[in-house]
Amino acid sequence: PKGPITMSGIRNPVYYPFLAGGTINPNTIVKIGTADQTVIQATAAADQPVGVAAVPAGSTASSGDRVDAVISGVYEIKVGAAGIARGAKVTSDANGLAIAAAPAAAANNGIVGVALETGASGDLVAVLLSPGVMQG
Repeated sequence: PKGPITMSGIRNPVYYPFLAGGTINPNTIVKIGTADQTVIQATAAADQPVGVAAVPAGSTASSGDRVDAVISGVYEIKVGAAGIARGAKVTSDANGLAIAAAPAAAANNGIVGVALETGASGDLVAVLLSPGVMQG
Protein backbone atom coordinates (compact mmCIF):
# COMPACT_ATOMS: atom_id res chain seq x y z
CA PRO A 1 0.00 0.00 0.00
CA LYS A 2 1.11 3.52 -0.76
CA GLY A 3 1.42 5.88 2.18
CA PRO A 4 1.91 9.62 2.32
CA ILE A 5 4.89 11.07 0.52
CA THR A 6 7.61 12.14 2.91
CA MET A 7 10.38 14.50 1.90
CA SER A 8 13.90 13.93 3.08
CA GLY A 9 14.76 17.14 1.23
CA ILE A 10 17.59 15.52 -0.68
CA ARG A 11 17.05 13.68 -3.96
CA ASN A 12 19.80 12.78 -6.43
CA PRO A 13 22.17 15.64 -5.60
CA VAL A 14 25.21 16.19 -7.82
CA TYR A 15 28.18 17.55 -5.89
CA TYR A 16 31.10 19.55 -7.30
CA PRO A 17 34.21 20.20 -5.17
CA PHE A 18 35.33 23.81 -4.78
CA LEU A 19 37.45 25.80 -2.37
CA ALA A 20 35.73 28.42 -0.24
CA GLY A 21 36.68 31.95 -1.23
CA GLY A 22 35.36 33.25 2.10
CA THR A 23 33.10 32.15 4.94
CA ILE A 24 30.24 29.93 3.73
CA ASN A 25 27.35 28.79 5.91
CA PRO A 26 25.43 25.51 5.54
CA ASN A 27 22.60 25.27 3.00
CA THR A 28 23.28 28.69 1.50
CA ILE A 29 23.37 29.73 -2.15
CA VAL A 30 26.85 30.02 -3.63
CA LYS A 31 28.32 31.69 -6.70
CA ILE A 32 31.68 31.47 -8.46
CA GLY A 33 34.48 33.19 -6.53
CA THR A 34 37.28 35.45 -7.74
CA ALA A 35 39.67 32.56 -8.48
CA ASP A 36 39.24 29.35 -10.45
CA GLN A 37 37.61 26.48 -8.55
CA THR A 38 36.35 28.74 -5.75
CA VAL A 39 32.86 29.66 -4.58
CA ILE A 40 31.62 32.37 -2.26
CA GLN A 41 28.28 32.84 -0.58
CA ALA A 42 25.82 34.77 -2.78
CA THR A 43 24.94 38.24 -1.49
CA ALA A 44 22.30 39.61 -3.88
CA ALA A 45 19.45 38.62 -6.18
CA ALA A 46 21.55 39.86 -9.11
CA ASP A 47 24.31 37.30 -8.36
CA GLN A 48 24.56 34.30 -10.68
CA PRO A 49 24.36 31.23 -8.40
CA VAL A 50 25.92 27.88 -9.24
CA GLY A 51 24.47 25.80 -6.43
CA VAL A 52 24.05 25.27 -2.71
CA ALA A 53 26.77 24.81 -0.09
CA ALA A 54 26.79 21.27 1.31
CA VAL A 55 28.49 22.43 4.51
CA PRO A 56 27.62 20.25 7.53
CA ALA A 57 24.98 21.69 9.87
CA GLY A 58 26.47 23.57 12.80
CA SER A 59 29.72 24.42 11.01
CA THR A 60 31.01 26.89 8.44
CA ALA A 61 33.56 26.69 5.67
CA SER A 62 36.38 29.22 5.93
CA SER A 63 38.43 30.67 3.10
CA GLY A 64 40.61 27.92 1.60
CA ASP A 65 38.52 25.04 2.98
CA ARG A 66 37.12 22.46 0.60
CA VAL A 67 33.40 23.02 0.12
CA ASP A 68 31.16 20.80 -1.96
CA ALA A 69 28.44 22.65 -3.85
CA VAL A 70 25.32 20.79 -4.95
CA ILE A 71 24.93 21.91 -8.58
CA SER A 72 22.06 19.68 -9.73
CA GLY A 73 19.24 17.57 -8.33
CA VAL A 74 17.15 18.48 -5.30
CA TYR A 75 18.73 19.89 -2.15
CA GLU A 76 17.63 21.88 0.88
CA ILE A 77 18.26 25.63 1.08
CA LYS A 78 17.78 27.79 4.16
CA VAL A 79 14.97 30.33 3.73
CA GLY A 80 15.44 34.08 4.17
CA ALA A 81 13.34 36.54 6.18
CA ALA A 82 10.49 36.88 3.67
CA GLY A 83 9.75 33.14 3.48
CA ILE A 84 9.14 31.34 0.19
CA ALA A 85 6.23 29.58 -1.50
CA ARG A 86 6.40 26.29 -3.36
CA GLY A 87 6.76 26.88 -7.08
CA ALA A 88 8.67 30.15 -6.65
CA LYS A 89 11.86 30.69 -8.58
CA VAL A 90 14.59 30.96 -5.93
CA THR A 91 17.24 33.66 -5.72
CA SER A 92 19.54 34.89 -2.95
CA ASP A 93 19.14 37.55 -0.30
CA ALA A 94 22.14 39.41 1.15
CA ASN A 95 23.04 36.34 3.26
CA GLY A 96 22.83 33.58 0.65
CA LEU A 97 19.37 32.56 1.88
CA ALA A 98 16.44 31.58 -0.36
CA ILE A 99 13.93 34.25 -1.37
CA ALA A 100 11.51 34.44 -4.28
CA ALA A 101 12.94 36.01 -7.44
CA ALA A 102 11.06 39.19 -8.34
CA PRO A 103 13.20 41.26 -10.71
CA ALA A 104 12.10 44.79 -11.59
CA ALA A 105 11.31 45.59 -15.22
CA ALA A 106 14.40 45.17 -17.40
CA ALA A 107 16.44 43.88 -14.43
CA ASN A 108 17.76 40.35 -13.93
CA ASN A 109 17.79 37.99 -10.96
CA GLY A 110 20.08 34.99 -10.88
CA ILE A 111 18.05 31.95 -9.89
CA VAL A 112 19.28 28.71 -8.37
CA GLY A 113 16.08 26.73 -9.00
CA VAL A 114 12.43 26.22 -8.06
CA ALA A 115 11.12 25.73 -4.51
CA LEU A 116 9.32 22.40 -4.08
CA GLU A 117 8.03 23.33 -0.62
CA THR A 118 6.76 26.39 1.21
CA GLY A 119 8.89 27.63 4.09
CA ALA A 120 9.18 30.43 6.62
CA SER A 121 12.32 32.29 7.64
CA GLY A 122 15.01 29.86 8.84
CA ASP A 123 13.31 26.74 7.45
CA LEU A 124 15.08 24.34 5.11
CA VAL A 125 13.11 23.77 1.90
CA ALA A 126 13.72 21.36 -0.96
CA VAL A 127 14.68 23.16 -4.18
CA LEU A 128 14.99 21.65 -7.64
CA LEU A 129 18.34 23.09 -8.70
CA SER A 130 18.49 24.61 -12.15
CA PRO A 131 20.68 27.73 -12.14
CA GLY A 132 19.74 30.44 -14.62
CA VAL A 133 18.57 34.02 -15.04
CA MET A 134 15.10 35.53 -14.71
CA GLN A 135 14.40 38.85 -16.37
CA GLY A 136 11.75 41.29 -15.16
